[in-house]
Amino acid sequence: MTALLDWDDEYEAEPPRQRPLARAALSPGELPPAVQAAVWRGDQLGTPTTKVVLTGFPNLDKELPGGGWPAHALTELLQPQPSVMEWRLLGPAIRDVVSQGKDVIVISPPKHPHLPGLCQQGVEERHLVWIQAETPAERLWVIEQLIKANAAGLLIAWLPQARQEQIRRLQVCAHSCDSPVFLCRPAAAEHEPSAAPLRLRVRHAPDWELHVHLLKRKGGTHDGLIKLPSVPASLASLITPRLLKPSTLLAARQKRAVDARLSDVPHVLGRSSPRPPALRVPTP
Repeated sequence: MTALLDWDDEYEAEPPRQRPLARAALSPGELPPAVQAAVWRGDQLGTPTTKVVLTGFPNLDKELPGGGWPAHALTELLQPQPSVMEWRLLGPAIRDVVSQGKDVIVISPPKHPHLPGLCQQGVEERHLVWIQAETPAERLWVIEQLIKANAAGLLIAWLPQARQEQIRRLQVCAHSCDSPVFLCRPAAAEHEPSAAPLRLRVRHAPDWELHVHLLKRKGGTHDGLIKLPSVPASLASLITPRLLKPSTLLAARQKRAVDARLSDVPHVLGRSSPRPPALRVPTP
């Protein structure tokens, strides 16, 4: 009985309570650190918890929310001519995804992917999945199913025709996708409303560059162009330093052409007019 009572006393004894740590007083309008870290402000580039894939261009990464191509969201690439600039813009990210053993899925590209060129970019053929859907309805269905299945490390779809509510539906599905999803659309779609959180307009530049204009991003607006070096991998070892700046050669050629045209035009200003020949009067 004595042992039982001793056990009961030990069981009923309560451990000493620890006093809660004193919290620092907050000034009016100040948020606790945990709450402040979870709040996104409209003038900031997204939140630090966003999962991204690096673009491979440092000057572009610093202008994108989270510092790269965002997952859990759509990214629209707008360009005048399809299937030309998106491979050069997304090439570093594709190479990074493939190096991790993940697949890259392309849906209805207007032109056949050039496999030798992609291999030079470090993209193995076995990690490239090409799906050809003919009608807009088929494309939308395939894109939605792949996003829901979270089946790719990176997904690129060419969607020239899409309504606002269709883009919004894909964006809702993309919230549960762990990989970046890119929609390649014509430049004319720039003035159409879109639920995609990130929209970029891309165009060629003379000096082997891509000029990117951020039309929409999560954060403050961006004015101006982002210049990205984009020499094709197959030509990088063949182009001479002089040909890396074609704009300089073109400017010099135009200057020579203008100088040649001006040399053929008689100058009126700064030159005295020639005297007419003197008339000789014959003597009788």
